[in-house]
Amino acid sequence: MEPFRIHTGVVAPLDRPNVDTDQIIPKQFLKRIERTGFGQFLFYDWRYTAAGEPVETFVLNEPGYSGASVLVAGRNFGCGSSREHAPWALLDYGFRAVIAPSFADIFMNNCMKNGVVPVVLGEAEVAELVGRARRAPGYRVTVDLERRAVEDDAGFSASFEIDDFRRRCLLEGLDDIALTLRHEPRIAAYEERRNAER
Repeated sequence: MEPFRIHTGVVAPLDRPNVDTDQIIPKQFLKRIERTGFGQFLFYDWRYTAAGEPVETFVLNEPGYSGASVLVAGRNFGCGSSREHAPWALLDYGFRAVIAPSFADIFMNNCMKNGVVPVVLGEAEVAELVGRARRAPGYRVTVDLERRAVEDDAGFSASFEIDDFRRRCLLEGLDDIALTLRHEPRIAAYEERRNAER
C-alpha cells in the first residue's frame, strides 16, 4: 500500500447522498481477481450512456475535473454491499482521498485498508468545498493526514478525526498483509520449531 502523508489534488464534486458501492463499481465489472483495472469502470452507469458514450454533464467527464484525485461527496458515501472493489476502483482511477459528511462503516474500513483516506467533515464544510470546486473547476485542496487537516490556498481550513491505528497504517503504507509480515521473524521461528517437533 502506498503511504499517504500529504496530498494536494484537484477536487471532483459529487454532491449526491447515499452513493452505494454498486454505483461506485457496478457488479458486472467484478470479474477481475487483481486489484487493478477497475478505474475505467468507476461510476460507469453515471459516466456512460447505455450505448457506451460519455455523459458530458457527469463531473468526471468534464474537462475541468480531469485528473481529479480528491472526491467530495454527500453523506453516507459507500453504502450498500461490502465489496472491496469500490475503493480499488477509486484508487485505480486516481483518487487518494474522499471527503464526505459520513461514510458507510465497511466501505470506510475498506478504504483505509487500501490506501484511500476517508475524511469526515461537517455538512457545511463539505458544501463549501463542493461550491468552491463547482465555481472554479481545477480547484485544489491539500489533505494532510499528518496534521489531520484539509486546506486550500484561499483560506479554507478544516480538521478531521481518524482512528490512530488506521492513521498510522496509512502513514506507513501498511495493509493487513504488511502488518502480518512485520512479525515474519517470529512466524518463521514458530514454523521452524513446529517442523522440528514433528
